[in-house]
Amino acid sequence: MKIGQLARTTGTQVETIRYYEREGLLASPARSDGNFRIYTEAHVERLSFIRRCRMLDMTHAEIRGLLHFKDAPSEHCGDVNALLDAHIGHVTARIEELRQLEQQLKSLRERCNEPSSAAHCGILHELSQPLCEGATSEGNHLRCAHSGGPSHQRQTGTTQ
Repeated sequence: MKIGQLARTTGTQVETIRYYEREGLLASPARSDGNFRIYTEAHVERLSFIRRCRMLDMTHAEIRGLLHFKDAPSEHCGDVNALLDAHIGHVTARIEELRQLEQQLKSLRERCNEPSSAAHCGILHELSQPLCEGATSEGNHLRCAHSGGPSHQRQTGTTQ
């Protein structure tokens, strides 16, 4: 089958298939006399496996690790369990980060209970404040932004 049919069969964008080939996750297919890629059922199975792993938010490195075991079926699968346990740990940590982000956003939302002009918007005012010393932006959200940061210290007169 050609790449378009593989894309339709697996629900994968053509460019994504090419990307997985460049990354070494999907083996390069044979070529026809006209230099078209010719894919087999093995490509369908492997691409479906990769897509399933991506749906579980696994990294390419994690997928490579799993593919290694898939390609070596006689090896012991203890490392597969360890890989999945590590991934579960990452997911658990991300969930905690998202919960913290949710609390920060709720706290920010409380800064503007009554809509007024943008010039008096508590949310915009809070977002305009400088970050506290040592603040980081991990996981695309701000640490130290609403609990003990500079604006909290100004409002309460406390320092950390």
